[in-house]
Amino acid sequence: MLGIRTARTSRTRLLAAVATAALAALTLTACNDDAGDAGGKGTSANSPAPTAPPAASVPAPAPATGAPAQTGAPAQTGSPASAKPSAKAPAAPKPPSPADGKAVTCEGSVTKTVAAPLTRPVNHLLLTVTNTGSAPCYLYGYPAVRFGEAQSVPPVIEDSKPQAVVTLKPGESGYASVNLSATDGSGGHGRTETSLAVYFHGPSGNESVGAGSNPSLPAKGLYIDDSLKVSYWQQSMDDAVTS
Repeated sequence: MLGIRTARTSRTRLLAAVATAALAALTLTACNDDAGDAGGKGTSANSPAPTAPPAASVPAPAPATGAPAQTGAPAQTGSPASAKPSAKAPAAPKPPSPADGKAVTCEGSVTKTVAAPLTRPVNHLLLTVTNTGSAPCYLYGYPAVRFGEAQSVPPVIEDSKPQAVVTLKPGESGYASVNLSATDGSGGHGRTETSLAVYFHGPSGNESVGAGSNPSLPAKGLYIDDSLKVSYWQQSMDDAVTS
């Protein structure tokens, strides 16, 4: 009887130990599941991946000594004043002037007039006009001369008209002769004059232009009468004297 009772007691203890071990295993499994659930809330596949912390800004290397630091857009070198100038536009043409070499009308401001009595032919006066300007000038027509207080100018000798207008380059001279009086004494209203004014015609030949000239006469004056007349301007002295 004692042996049977002892066997039952051992069996009961074994079952109790097995039950205790099973209970302990269940309790441990439950604890592990709870821990997994708690940790899985932050690592679920549907949860966004954690954002990496921003990288620390690395300062740019300091520029080399003497080199300008570049901030923003690169600085311009030079200025509009130092830029290469563009080609110049053609200059507007200047109006003609004596300095440009364009011929003008001969008149007192650009010429010098000299009056010289002639011995041959007698009773004649030679007028010499010299271009003192810097451009050529034209001697149009004939000289309009006035002796003393005369109110009109003497007529021109038509046969003395040249083929072309007399042109004087700077320094050149043109000529005309004045028939002072009749050689046979047939002229009327003879008188002696001590002053002379010479005026110049323009292209039309009907008007005087520019300034006149007052060449000097001999101190004793010149005898003139109503036969007074002049020649056209000539390019040569010989043509003027024989007119």
